[in-house]
Amino acid sequence: MRKSVFGACVTVSMIAGLAVGCMTASADELINVGFAQVGHESDWRTASTKSCQDVFSEENGYNLSFVDCDNDEAAQKEAVRSFIEQEVDYIIIDPIIATGWDTVLTECEDAGIPVIVIDRTIDDSDKYVSWVGSNFKTEGLAAGEWLKAYAEKKGIEEINALVISGSTGASAQIGRSDGFREVAEANGWNILDEQTGDFTEAGGQEVMESYCKSYEGKFNVVVCQNDNEAFGAMTAMDNAGVSYGPNGDVILISFDACTAGLEDVKAEKITADFECNPLAAPFVEEVIQQLEAGEEPEKEVYMVEHWYGLEDAVVDFEIDGEAQEMTVVTDEVIEAQY
Repeated sequence: MRKSVFGACVTVSMIAGLAVGCMTASADELINVGFAQVGHESDWRTASTKSCQDVFSEENGYNLSFVDCDNDEAAQKEAVRSFIEQEVDYIIIDPIIATGWDTVLTECEDAGIPVIVIDRTIDDSDKYVSWVGSNFKTEGLAAGEWLKAYAEKKGIEEINALVISGSTGASAQIGRSDGFREVAEANGWNILDEQTGDFTEAGGQEVMESYCKSYEGKFNVVVCQNDNEAFGAMTAMDNAGVSYGPNGDVILISFDACTAGLEDVKAEKITADFECNPLAAPFVEEVIQQLEAGEEPEKEVYMVEHWYGLEDAVVDFEIDGEAQEMTVVTDEVIEAQY
């Protein structure tokens, strides 16, 4: 149910070149939005949550019901059902895993509540209005194609990689693993092992500690599927006396490109970092405003993302024939990042 306010006006500073505009909540009412977030396991997740809380504020004409599901699949579905009972106007879901959603999305559809999915994907149902996020396989392909070009530049003939993956079954984990493995198989690289660090620093450290013991002296690449895992992996390698980064024995690749991640790129710890943009909320709001205006939004909305490294790590590479650009990490770039 909507709560009346006086002339709510939303000023939207859209990122990635989107328009800046002012929108008025229809019938001078707050738009009620429910958001079922994955949890709080990483810097990326914190930025994603803050983006939604900033955009869907009462000041901007919204009433946000927010639930941190703490990586509990059952709790997330319970949160969505609670939003249905509250009769919210829209539901935002960042799904913990990609499957098991058809029943609850059918309940949303029966209640007449549009669902917008962000970040991770839902694979077993299409009963949502739009998905807003990143192409995770493209991120994995970018990391692989970059590594191929970088290894050629450095004269590295053999790749022996260890992967610390994200939460098993999450679309981000699946896409990044599939993309990187596709390039690895095409080039005859040896992926020694892949274990989940659950997108956490503690998980990354635990897995890397095990790797350092099991594969001592046998690996020259470590791929972490988010920055927090990379932070933990660095601690483990430091403790084990393993050098890494542009001047070390191990090429360290990460994803997310949060501020702290880019600081470690500049500090010559992470060799390359592949962005996953967490600031979905302005794009989600555009979808909601299109629905409010009786328009049909796009089913898939991809956000603009960048690949980062220091000058020496900037190499030419392509994904499916399309040339990729890398951003050189500077203090100004770090300052502008989330």
